[in-house]
Amino acid sequence: MNTTATLEQLKELKLQGMSRSYEAVLQLPVNQHPEAHHLIAQLSEAERQSRVQYKTQLYLKLSKLRYAGSLEEISYSASRNLAKEQILQLADCSYIDRSENILISGATGAGKSFLACALGHQACAMGYKTLYLNLNRFTEKIMVAKLDGSFVKLLNQLDKVSLLILDDFGLAPMDQNTRLALLQILEDRYNKKSVVIASQLPINKWHEYIAEPTLADAIMDRLMANAHRFELKGESLRKKSIKNTPEKR
Repeated sequence: MNTTATLEQLKELKLQGMSRSYEAVLQLPVNQHPEAHHLIAQLSEAERQSRVQYKTQLYLKLSKLRYAGSLEEISYSASRNLAKEQILQLADCSYIDRSENILISGATGAGKSFLACALGHQACAMGYKTLYLNLNRFTEKIMVAKLDGSFVKLLNQLDKVSLLILDDFGLAPMDQNTRLALLQILEDRYNKKSVVIASQLPINKWHEYIAEPTLADAIMDRLMANAHRFELKGESLRKKSIKNTPEKR
C-alpha cells in the first residue's frame, strides 16, 4: 500500500491526529523518516493528544463559561485574600473526585466570576463535564421545566455534569420553586458531584438570603460540607484596569 492510500485511510477512519502527524512525516526526506516502532509511537501519541484537545474544546463549548479565563491568568495577592497555593491545590481537580464544593464571595468587580470560570476551564481541560449558569438563567430553566413538565429531565441533565457553577447567587430574590429545585439538585449531588457558587453576598449572609429557614438549613448544610471557601477582598478590578491590554483577574 502506498503512502497516499495510507493517509487517505487514516482520514476516512477519522484519525485526525494520526493523519496530520503522518502527513508531516511524509514531508521529510526519506532518510529522516523514523523507524517503524518510533513512527507508531509518534502517530499514536499524536492521536491521543488530538482527542484530548477535541474533548477539551467540546467540554468548553458545552460549559457556556462566562469568561474564557485560566488559572494562570488569576492575580494573587494578600490584598485580594487569595493565595496561589490555595488555587494550586485545586488545579488537579481532585476536589471534584472527592465531591467537594467551592464557595466564592466578594464585592462587585472582585473577580468572583472570573475565578469560578477559571476553575471551570481547568475542569474541562482535565476531562470533567462542566456547566455554568448565573442564578437568573438557573431560575428561568427551573420555571420553564416546571411549566412544560421537563423538570425530571433537567435534573437528569444536571446530574451528568461533574462540576456545576452557579454565579450571581444572591443578586435577585429566590422564589420557592428555585429554593426547592436548588435543594433537590444539591441533594442529588451530595457526596457525588461538585458545585461552585459565586456571590456578592458574604457566605454568612447566604442563609438569610435563602429566607425560608428550614430550606435554608438544608441547602447550607449540603453546600458547606467539605467546602473550599474564598472571600475575595480589595477594590474592583474593573476600576483598576485602565490599560487596553488584558489584565489578570
